Amino acid sequence: MITIEREIMMIKTLMAMMLSFMILGCTTTSTDSLKNNMSERQKINSQVNETLVQLYKEAKGSEQMALQAKGILIFPSVYTAALVVGGEYGKGALRIGNKNAGYYQTVTGSLGVQAGAQSKAIILFFMTKESLTDFQKSNGWTAGAHANIALFKVGADGTIDTDTAKASIVGFVLTNGGLMFNASLNGTKVSKLDI
Repeated sequence: MITIEREIMMIKTLMAMMLSFMILGCTTTSTDSLKNNMSERQKINSQVNETLVQLYKEAKGSEQMALQAKGILIFPSVYTAALVVGGEYGKGALRIGNKNAGYYQTVTGSLGVQAGAQSKAIILFFMTKESLTDFQKSNGWTAGAHANIALFKVGADGTIDTDTAKASIVGFVLTNGGLMFNASLNGTKVSKLDI
């Protein structure tokens, strides 16, 4: 026969066990989230490094320009898919002085006669402190609306055109086939990731 005191003790024990499981569940979820974020950052960092190496090979003078840049925003893989309505999405990192200063995502939508899918890398060099600060302070930044981007041009000697080098933000677009010369970055939306 179970006494009332024993029944109360069993209820208290059961409640303590439930509370322990809830706390462990929250801790596990939080730990898993931290692990996933760390894994995501490592993946982005690795892809960013590979993209910069490819850029320096493809665009003569870009490595020297990178040394002068106040910050570089790199999206290693921006995926584009379209069937009348199109969209682009990618994750990347902002580098200031060879150190990460945040992680970002880009999202762009379009409408028109289009079909297909592809991947490209987008790299933005912030050549002035003002352009970098404006970008960092924005809560959602759009190319063409918040700042104009000069898409790089190559001069007669095969190096980056001097007019391009004078712009406050210089953009590069890379595909598997190399640099894209006729791309437009206007409308590219960028926001900070919390990872």
